[in-house]
Amino acid sequence: MTYFASKRIAGRHFLQIPGPTNVPDRILRAIDNPVMDHRSLDFGKLGAQVLEKLPAVFKTALPVVIYPASGTGAWEAALVNTLSPGDTVLMTRTGQFAELWHQMAERLQLVCEFVDTDWRRGADAAEIGAILAADKAGRIKAVCVVHNETSTGCVTHVDQVRRAIDAAGHGALLLVDAISSLGSIDYRHDEWGVDVTVAGSQKGMMLPPGLSFNAISAKALKAYQTAKLPRAYFDWQQMLGINKTGYFPYTPAINLLYGLDTGLDMMAEEGLDNIFARHDRHAEACRRASRAWGLELNCAEPRDYSSALTAIRVPEGHSANALRALIAERFNMSLGTGLGRLTDIVFRIGHLGDLGDLQVIGTLGGVEMGLRAAGIPHKPGGAQAAIDFLSGNA
Repeated sequence: MTYFASKRIAGRHFLQIPGPTNVPDRILRAIDNPVMDHRSLDFGKLGAQVLEKLPAVFKTALPVVIYPASGTGAWEAALVNTLSPGDTVLMTRTGQFAELWHQMAERLQLVCEFVDTDWRRGADAAEIGAILAADKAGRIKAVCVVHNETSTGCVTHVDQVRRAIDAAGHGALLLVDAISSLGSIDYRHDEWGVDVTVAGSQKGMMLPPGLSFNAISAKALKAYQTAKLPRAYFDWQQMLGINKTGYFPYTPAINLLYGLDTGLDMMAEEGLDNIFARHDRHAEACRRASRAWGLELNCAEPRDYSSALTAIRVPEGHSANALRALIAERFNMSLGTGLGRLTDIVFRIGHLGDLGDLQVIGTLGGVEMGLRAAGIPHKPGGAQAAIDFLSGNA
């Protein structure tokens, strides 16, 4: 069966979307192990060691729950375990994924108060703080922000949001989507006072899609006791109770847990600070390439630049989707599409997960060839600008 194309294209496919990301061979070999009995002694050992290693990536000393689900499942788990029908949540529309989380919250019978943006910057912590300071009755029960907005290439400074909540003297929970930042951008669940961190396996964690995570604070566990939204599959206590023994309340994604165990070892071997520095370098290389081409970055605030992806706007009158299609057809590379209000306006370069300097240069070379072949106005030399930067900054 042909999975990728109707015709064979020589060479390895460059998967440069912002997730799912490339899965390292070492993790693929781990996933390829035979399925084991998920009630066996051996599985209990595997489960216990994965659950012991995982919190370090979130920088938390507290439990992390693993669900067989995409990140969307982890969104739902964060909401249904902490809130009740009719509760008000404060969200910032920083991009398409913030919008989708908002739509889920409304379907769960929550009342959403939305702070809008132009999709070119992160959430404004001061604005969040002002809204909370005015909420003298404590009507708002949770603040939900997306740490790294995959659709726009912008980050929200979660530490500043926490400081704004505290300065307002407000008791709202802080729920953070770190799906595309965990393992790629510095993230500190405990230090930043996050109550629930939502994450997934298919981005910086270097795995295929299929696992989702909730890191949970003591305050969130207390909120669980009074939360009245219906929950069954995503019930925290079902998980937390049996997780103490290394097991799960229903059939887990066994082979993905093999991969997660190996991936956590790989991250520990490289070191989180080194991983974050690598992502920072690759992001800067991509931004320098974009500037050399004379193309505009979607993220308008340098302080909000993402280290997981770069979203680049094509000149008015040109099609980002046509460019992506040409690059896929001619050069065997997938770039991220524009989403929501950025459809056909931006293309997105994913540079997160298991990525080295040569892969980044190959990616930017493919983009530059595509710009030329598509007749999109640009200056040559973007890939060279990235080479100059990476070769001089080990």
